[in-house]
Amino acid sequence: MTEKTKKVQQYKKEALGATKELLSSYNDLIFSDFRGLNVEQITDLRSKLHENNAYYKVIKNSYLRRAAREMGMPDLSEIFIGPTAVTLVNDDPGPAAKVLYGFTRDTTLKIKGALVEGKVFSKSEVEMLSKLPSHDQLYARLMATINAPLTNLMYVMNGVVLKLVRTLQAVADSKEN
Repeated sequence: MTEKTKKVQQYKKEALGATKELLSSYNDLIFSDFRGLNVEQITDLRSKLHENNAYYKVIKNSYLRRAAREMGMPDLSEIFIGPTAVTLVNDDPGPAAKVLYGFTRDTTLKIKGALVEGKVFSKSEVEMLSKLPSHDQLYARLMATINAPLTNLMYVMNGVVLKLVRTLQAVADSKEN
């Protein structure tokens, strides 16, 4: 008997290669179900995500599943059920998650999960991620905390000088009378 070998079409090999290249060029991935969204809503979502350095792409589940397996990613098979779109994030995933959760309130978009820094996040963990402050907000808070003692010292020293000036002005006004 002869063994049956399945010939894989060239376009499928190319699509898988492109999927692997795309997934490897981004740090974090957020998966969503886009059923029920119209073209206008998806375009609006893509533009808002683009403002936060994120990219929204619809990829076939079979390519995602195979690319994830070949790249050594954790098991994401539960996520790749039904239509799946991937939000590709290179920077902080928090702002992209906020945009996606904003869309879940107004549209039929559903978050399925995420892969953040190699760890699989559930839908609820992605929601918690969306509520965290961004890196820029955390840096601003840190700088304000570092700057607060110096600012307070400046106000105290300024207050002493102002009090002296007001006292001298009061003495000068009283001598005039």
